[in-house]
Amino acid sequence: MKDITERADIEKLVNSFYDKVKKDPTIGYIFTEVAAVNWIVHLPKMYQFWETVLLGKMSFKGNPMLTHIELSRKTTMESKHFDQWLTLWAETIDEHFEGPIAEDAKQRGKSIAGLMLYKIENSAQ
Repeated sequence: MKDITERADIEKLVNSFYDKVKKDPTIGYIFTEVAAVNWIVHLPKMYQFWETVLLGKMSFKGNPMLTHIELSRKTTMESKHFDQWLTLWAETIDEHFEGPIAEDAKQRGKSIAGLMLYKIENSAQ
């Protein structure tokens, strides 16, 4: 296996990950029913996001924190949801990649999920 080094790797990771997410009994409904994600629009944004985070390409523009806070007003989003997201994220990375950037992707996913959960929990107060 190789490390995450280029846009094609990001696309493979994101596509494989969201294929799992859509089918997942714990979090799938948040994406498919509550958010009713338009995958044609969403996936390229996720490629840009992770390309920016992992490869420093600075191709992403947006405010994912605000998007998730607004989504949390439509449905309960708790630690179990973020834990499942992280499980699927790490599992997908481990299935396709190995190396320092792959490890960084897992750590950054954990940091982002923790921050989002914190912000969501504190936005309700």
